[in-house]
Amino acid sequence: MDLIQIIVLAIVQGITEFLPVSSSAHLILVPMLTAWQDQGLAIDVAAHLGSLFAVVFYFRTDVCRLGQAGLHSCKARGIHSSDERLFWILAIATLPVLMIGLLAHDLVALYLRHPLIIATASIGFGLLLLYADKRGRTTLDTAQLHWKHAIFIGLAQALALVPGTSRSGITMTAGLLLGLDRKTSARLSFLLAIPVIFCAGGYELVKLLQGDIGLDIVNFLLTAVLSALSALLAIHYFLRFLDRIGMLPFVIYRVLLGVVLIVLFI
Repeated sequence: MDLIQIIVLAIVQGITEFLPVSSSAHLILVPMLTAWQDQGLAIDVAAHLGSLFAVVFYFRTDVCRLGQAGLHSCKARGIHSSDERLFWILAIATLPVLMIGLLAHDLVALYLRHPLIIATASIGFGLLLLYADKRGRTTLDTAQLHWKHAIFIGLAQALALVPGTSRSGITMTAGLLLGLDRKTSARLSFLLAIPVIFCAGGYELVKLLQGDIGLDIVNFLLTAVLSALSALLAIHYFLRFLDRIGMLPFVIYRVLLGVVLIVLFI
């Protein structure tokens, strides 16, 4: 694998993991649309670990506070603060994607990585994101979320197992539909990314360590670092400009991507 391929894949993963455009779709499409061979498991693991480091670092204060709140809630056997409530909202919302992901992993890998499925999901869920954004009814904040909201967000997040859906995009859509504002929906989506990427990356890392794959440590570290840096920039500027630009630019990109894929592969 050459240096240019590593740089492109790492940056693509870092940026698209947190923007509402689907990182899995882009990582599938890059080798399809170029002469490059599939990047392999090691590069995927490195890119996901880089993204995980970025989101944990960016929200490090929130992560520490919520972690402490979760431990306190477990010890006290109850919910006594908004941070403890948010901790359990995130935990409940994570369960559906983990359970369905384990059960449907082979189905996704074998049958759902087709460009036309990616195109359909990109367009369909992109338009749903636009509808949720334009609906604009801000009636909730995170302190008002309860377990039914968490299940709704969690089931929505499980849809991201279909390439092209976008985990960040569908969780932001769910948050907006429930009545959260843009930045709160985005922040909730990014916090939800932490356990999901941790579990998915950990699962892939175990497979990598159990396999007979030769690991190029330089390429691995380079991918992780570039993915982390690009993810940090994506998170920072997305949150900074979200209220100004809204979701429309990302929806336009998703629709154009879907149309191009349909033209190329139909």
